[in-house]
Amino acid sequence: METIETINQGNWMNRRGFITMAGAAGLAPLAMSNTGAAAQPRAGRAAGARAGTRDYYELRQYQIQTEEQKKGLDVFLREAAIPAWNRLGIQPVGVFEPEKEISPVYVLLRHRQLRGLATLETQLLADSEYQSKGAAFIDAPASAPAYQRVESSLLAAFSGMPEVETPVRSPGRVFQLRIYESPSVKTGLKKIEMFNTAEIAIFRKVGLHPVFFGQALVGTKMPNLTYMLAFESRDEQQANWKKFGADPDWQALRAIPDYADKKILCGITNLLLKPAEYSQV
Repeated sequence: METIETINQGNWMNRRGFITMAGAAGLAPLAMSNTGAAAQPRAGRAAGARAGTRDYYELRQYQIQTEEQKKGLDVFLREAAIPAWNRLGIQPVGVFEPEKEISPVYVLLRHRQLRGLATLETQLLADSEYQSKGAAFIDAPASAPAYQRVESSLLAAFSGMPEVETPVRSPGRVFQLRIYESPSVKTGLKKIEMFNTAEIAIFRKVGLHPVFFGQALVGTKMPNLTYMLAFESRDEQQANWKKFGADPDWQALRAIPDYADKKILCGITNLLLKPAEYSQV
């Protein structure tokens, strides 16, 4: 991708105050240095970030229909699946639910490498503790299924935010999951470029606390990018989006012709979620 200096240079240099902000916050994630990662304020990054590497995320949707299925899924995730995933180095694991309905339940699995993904289920089924504690879910009969279906997307973390973060840990925290669809692969990469060069830094500045940003490699609604934000409360979520909309650096960024929504986006999914009591995110 082009660097911040080569993207619409004339327009960029004329935006008042924008270079100051980008130099202070936006160039650190772009450089992907260990120093930049350490300077970021929130927990969730591994000490001594792995320079030049990025996370991969599996985002699952468990489709369920009844309260009984919901209770069974909670027990399975809390007592069997999450401990087993953690033993395989998959952590933190996020579990999120709709604010009012019971379905779907979203599960975020963070992978440091892709090599174990293909053998994940085989490794789990070789784990005796997982099999024992998850038996009711794993061995549910066809006459009483544990869930309806599972959908899954595979995402690659952005270079501007290469690792998952847990920026908010309060009991009343809320999450926002957003999916941006683009009309082509090229325009999708342009939106990712926009985030990497400056938009993630603006998010952090105004209190849109990022959990992850990922480019969809496999899944539905392709091409797309998916990201999640965390907030202390619904009130903070609403207030900080207003701050973002009025921010002069955001106004300067969105005014660049190559970054116009009508050119690079063709659909947005916006979901408000709450964490399960046992979620690690």
